[in-house]
Amino acid sequence: MQTHCVTALYDLAGLPGRPCTIAAALELVGERWSLLVVREVSLGNHRFSDIARGTGAPRDRLTARLNALVTAGVLERRQYSDSPPRSGYHLTPSGRDLLPVLQALLQWGDRWAAEEPPVRLTHAPGDSEEHTVDAEWVCRTCGEPVNSSRVERVLTPAGRALSGLPAEERHEH
Repeated sequence: MQTHCVTALYDLAGLPGRPCTIAAALELVGERWSLLVVREVSLGNHRFSDIARGTGAPRDRLTARLNALVTAGVLERRQYSDSPPRSGYHLTPSGRDLLPVLQALLQWGDRWAAEEPPVRLTHAPGDSEEHTVDAEWVCRTCGEPVNSSRVERVLTPAGRALSGLPAEERHEH
């Protein structure tokens, strides 16, 4: 049985500070154990005991995080045993969309939080040579890599309304 439903959408106007989907995302997955759970499930650890071992989370906190991630639609439960009834945890499309976030955190941690990284991400594009994988910003339209100095912040109609601005489009630098 699969359960998957996103119920944890946030009213951006109700969050403190600047109305922003980063703040809303952090309400869902900003707690340490949440992202470590997503990491473990993405590595193929679907059972509670395996997730607990991989994260090091206290069992009560892990239970709360798993329930919250299922409620938010990041994970789904799939029953793997009838007697006794047991379920494993699997990433939903929403959960899989967090994998680049984990990759960016891994890359940042490799550079700024560890003397020597314990793992690195690679791929082999058809030959025997491994290529290191980096997180980067890429334009969805043209595929060109971009950096923050070439990115412009554009308020959407929802952002303009939340900011109390008139409906016409205006760019903010």
